Amino acid sequence: MERKHTQPKARRPSQLRLTDEAVQLPPRLIHLQHLPWLDCYDQQLRTENKSENTRKSYLNGLRALVETPLSGENILSESELESMDVATLAQRLEPLSGRIDRWTHSMSDLSPSTYNARLAAARHMIKWLGHRWPDHLVRARTGRKLPRTLSRRELTSVIEAANTSENAIATVVVTVLLDTGMRVSELCNLNLSDIEIEGLHAKVLGGKGDKDRIVLFTERTKNCIDAYLPIRTSRMRDETEPFLLNQAGRRLQPRGVQRLMDQLAVEANLPKGKLTPHVLRHNFATGLLERGADLVTIQRLLGHTSIATTRVYLDISDQTLREVYHRAQSMRQTMDEEQASQTEELVEQAGGTHTFGVDVSRI
Repeated sequence: MERKHTQPKARRPSQLRLTDEAVQLPPRLIHLQHLPWLDCYDQQLRTENKSENTRKSYLNGLRALVETPLSGENILSESELESMDVATLAQRLEPLSGRIDRWTHSMSDLSPSTYNARLAAARHMIKWLGHRWPDHLVRARTGRKLPRTLSRRELTSVIEAANTSENAIATVVVTVLLDTGMRVSELCNLNLSDIEIEGLHAKVLGGKGDKDRIVLFTERTKNCIDAYLPIRTSRMRDETEPFLLNQAGRRLQPRGVQRLMDQLAVEANLPKGKLTPHVLRHNFATGLLERGADLVTIQRLLGHTSIATTRVYLDISDQTLREVYHRAQSMRQTMDEEQASQTEELVEQAGGTHTFGVDVSRI
């Protein structure tokens, strides 16, 4: 009897290379299949409460994936990309057609963190389309990096540059970032009504992960805000809610804050790119840790979901370690000198200075 040789069935869906006829949308996308994918996917991200920055990052990164051509395909035009409907997108992004592989190969020159961020966006979209993510595509390994911070001398230079800057909002931006640890997006989204000046705190509404929290500040921050409010009044045009207004009277944007940081870095003689809003956030956290604050408190003030994110500040940089060491050694030397001085005074009060049992005061 002749034995029939049959093709073994794939054990896992990810091992099946789908044909054109096999690509089917999940029931939840059937009513969207003829609509433009960009609008539909953006709405999905909004439904999941993704931040504006996350949505922009996902959409910008995924355009390159959708545009990636296979052998024999024409390159998509801008209009073709934007008008593509959901059903066509699902067909185009069939996971094992090779398109995702070619796209990942094109990102070989990116940093591991950027590569992983693009991969996370693609995985999210593939799952949204009802496909299964290929098992062979995994995240790149990333080394553990310590938070970048400014040394005490560099921080002093930045504060002095802000106080003498021609930009009227330089001081208030640097001070609020340093004293509250807010993210730059949170600072820019802050409204005047969110600030309790007398209570020395502010409400951060809809922070990262759509979480609200309270941030605290000091009398120095209060004085700085009080000095800025007349400037804010002179800049007011149509918008009355934003706390920080640019010269045109509109809400200050993160890009505007980074341009300000670049200007201050030049005035403070810092290398290009060393001063950013997030570096000031790191300085806020490491400063609290050095002064004895516990991790849970720092976690709540920073708005971290997981304390594992906050724990990285335990691994302080070499520069900070040197500063702590030298400060401690200097304090020890001062204490030794004070103790020696007190001992000498006691000896003199007892009737003279003695050396090896000999009263040198009588010689």
